[in-house]
Amino acid sequence: MAATPSYHIQFLLLCLLLCTIICNSKIVRCDDKEKNTLLKFKHGVTDPSGVLSSWSIEEKDCCQWKGVYCDNTTGKVTELNLPCPEIYPVYGNGLDKSHCLTGELNMSSLLDLEFLHYLDLSYNDFNTIQCRSQLVNFSTSNIHHLDLSYNDNLQADNILYWISNLSSLQYLDLSGINLERETNWLRSLTVLPSLTVLGLVECGLGDIYPSLHYVNFTALEVIDVAANDFVPAKLPTWIFNISSILSITLAHNFLHGQLPETLPSFQNLDFLDLEENDISGPIPNWVGQLEKLQIFLLASNSFSGSIPHSLGNLSSLSRLSLQSNFLTGNVSERNFHSFSRLKSLGLGSPSLIFDFDLDWIPPFQLQILILSFVSPKLPSWVYTQNSLTLLNILNSSISLEASHKFWKFVADQVEYLDLSSNSINGNMSNVLLNSKVVSLRGNNLRDGLPQASPNVTLLDLSYNSLSGSISHFLCPKTNERNNNLKYLDISHNLLSEDIPDCWMHWESLLYINLEDNNLIGQIPHSIGSLSNLFSLTLYNNMLSGEVPLSLKNCKKLRLLNLGENEFSGAISSWVGQSIIFLQLRSNQFSGNISTTICQLHSLKILDLSDNRRLSGSIPSCCGNITGMISKNESFDSFHITVPVTNVIFEFDVNLMLLIKGIKLNYTHSIRVVDLSSNNLSGSVPSELFMLTGLQSLNISHNQFDGSDFSRYWQLGTIGIT
Repeated sequence: MAATPSYHIQFLLLCLLLCTIICNSKIVRCDDKEKNTLLKFKHGVTDPSGVLSSWSIEEKDCCQWKGVYCDNTTGKVTELNLPCPEIYPVYGNGLDKSHCLTGELNMSSLLDLEFLHYLDLSYNDFNTIQCRSQLVNFSTSNIHHLDLSYNDNLQADNILYWISNLSSLQYLDLSGINLERETNWLRSLTVLPSLTVLGLVECGLGDIYPSLHYVNFTALEVIDVAANDFVPAKLPTWIFNISSILSITLAHNFLHGQLPETLPSFQNLDFLDLEENDISGPIPNWVGQLEKLQIFLLASNSFSGSIPHSLGNLSSLSRLSLQSNFLTGNVSERNFHSFSRLKSLGLGSPSLIFDFDLDWIPPFQLQILILSFVSPKLPSWVYTQNSLTLLNILNSSISLEASHKFWKFVADQVEYLDLSSNSINGNMSNVLLNSKVVSLRGNNLRDGLPQASPNVTLLDLSYNSLSGSISHFLCPKTNERNNNLKYLDISHNLLSEDIPDCWMHWESLLYINLEDNNLIGQIPHSIGSLSNLFSLTLYNNMLSGEVPLSLKNCKKLRLLNLGENEFSGAISSWVGQSIIFLQLRSNQFSGNISTTICQLHSLKILDLSDNRRLSGSIPSCCGNITGMISKNESFDSFHITVPVTNVIFEFDVNLMLLIKGIKLNYTHSIRVVDLSSNNLSGSVPSELFMLTGLQSLNISHNQFDGSDFSRYWQLGTIGIT
C-alpha cells in the first residue's frame, strides 16, 4: 500500500527537528581573547555617531557586533568592515567627516586577530596610527585585503614599513593618505609577493622612478597612482613591463615623454588611463594589438599626429577618450568600424577634421559623448544615439540658431548637458530645457531666458548676452513649486527689470547668482522662503530700497553679496548669524553699524566700504567675531556642493574683493575687514586689533581719532591698509 501524505509530513518534521538540534549544538561564538582585542581597538577610537555602540562587554558574542564577521565554524574574526558613509556638506572642503570614526588607529591590536583577512576602515578620520612592530608577529597575519583610503588626516610615518611585512596581502588601498615622507615607496611594496591591487591616489608621492626598467611585482594586476606630485617626471618604463598587469591609472600627474614604440609586455591589459598629463608624440600602432582593452583614456595630453587606423581593431572597447590633444588629420567612420560595445567617447583636437559620412549609422549606442570640433554643424550620426545621458561639447563654434531638432534631441534623453565656453549663437527664448544639469556658460546666447522644466537641478547661463525680464522664468503659470532646482547662475548677462516676487516656488535653491546685470527695483520679500539658500549674489546691478527683514529666514545663508547697488536703510537684523562672507560695499546704507554684527561669530569677510552715509563708531564688541581670530581652520575655501541624483557637483565660489584699490578674486578663505570710505568716527576700539587672523584691515577715509594708530602699529598686531 502506498504511504499516506501525513506519514511524509511527519517524517520531514522529524528531520527538521534533528537538523535544528545538531546545527544549534555547533554554533560557535567568538572567544574572549578576540573580543578583548576588538575592545582594545575601540578604546583608542572616538565614535561621534555611535557606530561601535554594539561593541560592549554586555553583548557577549562579538560576531554580532556591527562590522564584524566571523567564520561560521571556528568563530574566529575574519572580516572587519567599517567604512564611513560619504556625506558631502553644502559648503566646505570635500567630505564631511564629523560622523566618522576618529582618534587612534590601533593596528597592533587588529593584527593580533590571527584569522583576520579583510580590513576596511576607509573614509574615516583616524589621525594617528599605532603599529609597534616589536609587538606584532607579522608571520601570523593573514590579512589579504587592507583599505585605509581617505583617512586624510592620518599621520602615517613608516606605514609602508610594517605593511611590507604582511606577506599575504593581495589588496592595498592607501589613497588620500600623505606618504610624501615615504622616499622609497616602490621598493617597500615590491616585497609583497601576492599583491594584486595597489591604490595610491593623492598620496603626495614625489618619485615614480622613471629610470627603472623593471620592478619585482610578480602578481600585480591593478595599479592606480593618479593625482600625485610627480613634478616633473618622465613616463615610467617599468610600469609597461609588468606582464601580469590588467589595469593602469596614471591620470592627473605631470608626466611627460612618449609611449614606447614597441609593444609593451602586457597583453591582457583592459584598462589604461593616462588622462591629464603632458604625454606627447604619436599614439602608437601597437594599441590595436591590445585586444582585451576596454577602457582607453588619453584626454588632456599633448599627443600629436593622426589617430592610428589600428585603433579600430579594439572590438572590446567601451570607453575611449582622445579629446584635448593636438591630433591632426581626418577622423571618420573608418576609425570606429569595430566599436560595437562603445558606451563613452571623447573626441576632438583643434586640427582634427571630422569627415563622417552623412548617412553613417554607428555600430554603437553611447551613454557619454564629449566632442570638440570646428565644423559649424553637429555630426549627423549624433542624432542616431538613443541612450545618451551626458553630452559635452568643448571649444567649438557650432550654431544652434533655430535648431529645434537639437533641443528636442537633448530634452528627450540627455541628463547632463555641458556646452560651456564655446561660441554658440542662438535665441533661447523659445527653448525648453529638460536636462538635470545644464551649463551654457560663456557663449553668445541672446534674447530672453529659456524655460526650465522641473527636472532641471543645476542651471548655468552666465556670461552670455541674454536680455529682458526674468519674470517669465521665475514665475510659472501654475502655482506648482520647483523642488529640484538647486543651483542658478544667470550672472554676467543683459537682464533687466525687477526681480519678481516668485521665490516661494524655488525652495530647494542653494545657490543664486544674478550679478552683473541691469536689474532694478527691490529684493522681494519672498526671498525669505528659501530656507536652504547658501549663497546669494546680486552684485553690480541697479537694485535699491531696503533689504527685506524676511532675508533672515534664510538661516543657512553663508555668502551674501549685495555690493555695487543702491540699497539704503540700516544694516540691521536681516543679516543671519550663519554668514561667513558679507559684502555690502558701494551702496547707500546709513546709520550706525549695529552691534548685531558682533553676533556673527563665523564671519570671515566683512566689506561695508563706500557707504558714505554710514556713521557712528565701530562697535567695541567686534572682538566676539571669532571667525576672524584664527587662520588655521579646516574650512579654507569657499566651496559649494550640489548633489544631482547620484552625482556630486562641486564649485569653488569666486569672491571679488577690493584690496588696496585692486580687484582680486579669491576662492580660498581670507579674513578681511573693509570699512573704508564711510563717515565713521570716534576711537578705533582695541578689540578690532584682537582679530589676529585678519589678513587685511582697511579703515581709511573715515573720521577716526588717529591718536592711537601709532601704538597699534608698533604692537605689530595687524597692518592698516
